[in-house]
Amino acid sequence: MNEKRLTKKQMWIFAVGQLGWSILGGIINAWLVTFYLISDDTHNSGVEFMIPSGLIVGGFLTVIGLITFCCRLWDAVSDPLIANFSDNSKNKKGRRMPFMRFAAIPFALVTVLVFCATFTNSDGTGNFALNIVLLSIFLVLFYTFMTIYCTPYNALISEFGKTQQDRMNISTYISLTYFAGTLLAYTPFVFGGILPFGYYWNYRVCFIVLAVIAAICMMLPTFLIKETDYVEAKPAGTNAFKSLKSTFKNKDFRVFTGSDIMYWIGLTLFQTGLPFFVTVSMELDASYTMIFMGAMTVLSACFYPFVDKMVKKFGKKKLVITGFLGLALAYLITAMINIITAIPGIVYGIVIVVIAAVPMALLGIIPQSIVADVAEAESITTGENRQGMFFAARTFAMKLGQSIAMLAFTSLAILGEKQDLSANDISASTTGLMIVAFVAVVFCCLGALILMFYREKKIMTLIAKEGDEAYLNAIENQHDLGEDNKADAPLDEAKEEAQPEEEK
Repeated sequence: MNEKRLTKKQMWIFAVGQLGWSILGGIINAWLVTFYLISDDTHNSGVEFMIPSGLIVGGFLTVIGLITFCCRLWDAVSDPLIANFSDNSKNKKGRRMPFMRFAAIPFALVTVLVFCATFTNSDGTGNFALNIVLLSIFLVLFYTFMTIYCTPYNALISEFGKTQQDRMNISTYISLTYFAGTLLAYTPFVFGGILPFGYYWNYRVCFIVLAVIAAICMMLPTFLIKETDYVEAKPAGTNAFKSLKSTFKNKDFRVFTGSDIMYWIGLTLFQTGLPFFVTVSMELDASYTMIFMGAMTVLSACFYPFVDKMVKKFGKKKLVITGFLGLALAYLITAMINIITAIPGIVYGIVIVVIAAVPMALLGIIPQSIVADVAEAESITTGENRQGMFFAARTFAMKLGQSIAMLAFTSLAILGEKQDLSANDISASTTGLMIVAFVAVVFCCLGALILMFYREKKIMTLIAKEGDEAYLNAIENQHDLGEDNKADAPLDEAKEEAQPEEEK
C-alpha cells in the first residue's frame, strides 16, 4: 500500500480544483432562476422573456423549475456510471486525474452555454420552443461534465487522506475554496448591473470571466499533482450496479446520505432564496446579497482553524448535528423577518450572517471527511476500493437535494398571496419567502435527527491508524443509536473482524 502523503502545499493545490467547480456550480444555483425568470419590472423596461414565465405547469410549477428537476434525474444514471468507470479505470496516469482533465474545459464552457438559450423570433419576442430545448440540452451536459469532474475529484479525498489529520486538512481546505467559489458566483450581482451590454450580455460576460477562472483552477491539480505517486491505481473490478448496490448496503452510508440530502435541500433553499430574502423581505438593494454572502464566507473561514480541534474534542457526529441545529436557527430568524417587522432588514442580515457562520464551517468541512471514513471502512471490510462510488452517491445526494430545493422554491415562494399565473414576479410574496425559511428549518432538523443513527464509534475504531488517538478519545464514551457491541471491541479485534475472508 502506498503510504506517501501529500504536503500541505499540495493539499492546497488540490483544493484549487474545488474552487473551480464550486464557481460553476454556484453560478447555476444562484443565477439560473434569476437570469431566466426576470421580474415584471425588468420586463417592462424592455427585456424580453426567453423562457415561459409564470406558474404554467399545472398551475404551481414554472417551466424552468420542471426542466431543472428533470435534468437532475439524469444524474441517477450518470453518477454511478461515471463512478464505476473511474473505480475500474486502468489508465497508467491514475483512476481519477485523467477524468478531471478531460472534463474541466467542457464543464466551464457548457456552464456559459446554459445562459445562451436566448434566441428570439422575428418580432423580438423569445423563441420559447427553441430556448426550452437548448436549455434542457445544456443543463444535461452541465450535470454530466460536473459528474465527470467531481466524482473522481471527491474520491481522491479518501485516497489522498492517509490519516485522520490529512482528511481533516483536505476537507478544511476544499471547504474554504468551496465557499470562496460560491462567493465569486455572486459577483455578477455587483458587476452585472453596471456593464453596458444590455441585460442578458451584462451577466453573460460575468459568467464567461468566471468560467475561464474556473477552468484554470480545475486544471491545475491535474498538472501539478501526480496521482500515481500517492495512490495505487488498482481497478475495483466491479460493475456499476453491483457496486452501487453494495455501496447502499452499508448502513452507516445510508444514514449519512439521508442526512446529507436534508442538508442540501435546506442549504439550497437558502442560497436560491437569498437574493429574494434581501430585496423582498429585508427591502435592501440587491448588492447586499454579495455583501452578506461575502461576510458569511469570511466569518465562517475564521472558524476553520478551530474545527479540527473541536473534532478531536467532541467527535464528528456531534459537531455536524450542532451545525444542523445552528443552521436551522439562522433560517428561523430569516422566517421572522416578515413577522417582527420593527427590526430593520439590515439588522436581520447581520444577525443571520453571524449565526450561520459557525454551522457553515462545521457542515462545510466535516461531512466530506465522514464519507472518506465510511469509504475506507468499506474498503477494509470488503477489500474493494470503491471510493468513487461512495462519493458519486454523495454527489448525487447533493444534486438531488439541490434539485428538490429549486423545484420547491419556485412553488413555495409564491404562496400566501393571490398570484397572476401568467406573471413572472412569482417571488414577490413575503409570506411565501417566510414559508421557504420555515421549510428549510424542518429539513435541517430532519438532517440532525437522521444523523443520530450514524455509528461513528464503530467506523472510527475500524479505520484508526497510528496518530489517530485524539480522534478516538473524542468518541470514547459515545453511544450511537443502533450501535452494536463490536464498536466497543479492541482496535485489533475490530479490524480482524472486518478483514476480507481470504486475508484471514
